[in-house]
Amino acid sequence: MKIKKIILGLLGTLLVLGIAGYATSKISPWPTALLLRYAFDYGADKKSEALEKHVPDHITVIQDQCYDSTDTEALLDVYYPENQIITASIIWVHGGGWLSGNKKQVANYGKILASKGFSVVSIDYALAPSVVYPGPVRQLNTALDYLIQNQQRLHICTAKMILAGDSAGAQIAAQTAALLTSPEYAKLLGIVPKTPVCRIAGLVLYCGPYDIGKTDVETGFKGLARPILWSYSGTKDFLTDAYFKTASVNQYLTKHFPPAFISAGNGDDLLFQSQVLARHLADLSVPVDTLFFPNAYTPKLPHEYQFDLDHKAGTTALQRSVQFIMKLP
Repeated sequence: MKIKKIILGLLGTLLVLGIAGYATSKISPWPTALLLRYAFDYGADKKSEALEKHVPDHITVIQDQCYDSTDTEALLDVYYPENQIITASIIWVHGGGWLSGNKKQVANYGKILASKGFSVVSIDYALAPSVVYPGPVRQLNTALDYLIQNQQRLHICTAKMILAGDSAGAQIAAQTAALLTSPEYAKLLGIVPKTPVCRIAGLVLYCGPYDIGKTDVETGFKGLARPILWSYSGTKDFLTDAYFKTASVNQYLTKHFPPAFISAGNGDDLLFQSQVLARHLADLSVPVDTLFFPNAYTPKLPHEYQFDLDHKAGTTALQRSVQFIMKLP
């Protein structure tokens, strides 16, 4: 009888917690955001570990450089090859749905890129829902200025800086490039560019969301699009929020946008967004290089396929990215 009461008590507690969790998820993005952060970070950590065997020797690392004196958590790492002339600097913004991820998760990929003759910067930015849109864009804007001011110490080739990113990081990189090349857009965002536009030679963009209005909120990413966008926008009504609409960078591009390399896998929910971005830039006569795969390509290439260097598509993506950067003036 006593055991039965304990079991009933536990079931009652779980029911109350379940109801409370469900109710909380309807009034705040936090519960779902934290669960997603755990899941996304687990997957990203595994991808990073799988790259360990591909990391070359003789890569120097400069860690935990604070790029904003007002924020001790605004940190970046730099990777560069020993005894090589650095021909370009890649500033990589990690993905994670704006609510997860960190600079360490792209460290191995950054080191692999660095071995091609580049310095590579991996940037941390504040995560949603703690910091909402356009917090990461403001931070990248600040980080670029910091890199230019510390170019010699950090081995930055300011004559050829490449903005790069994956998933949400690709969106942040693309939006930053757009505000640097459009005074009207920068004014609309309320962000003052700190970097001369001539410093940005090009972009490398993987698997990004570039038009929030074209996101399938109910079913996108297996139904996770809604809590992700709620977390990043800071409002449950993100689809009708006038300011958050400015996150749809595809709507604010100009002919002055830098040349771009754009790619996504054929099994990626965001493939369409990459394809539309590429067509839009081409219509503006912006030089665009793309890597897309036939619908019949098997196995289907998932979101963030480029980090899998044990697969031919991943190695092809890496080669094409490097070729694109090397060809930039």
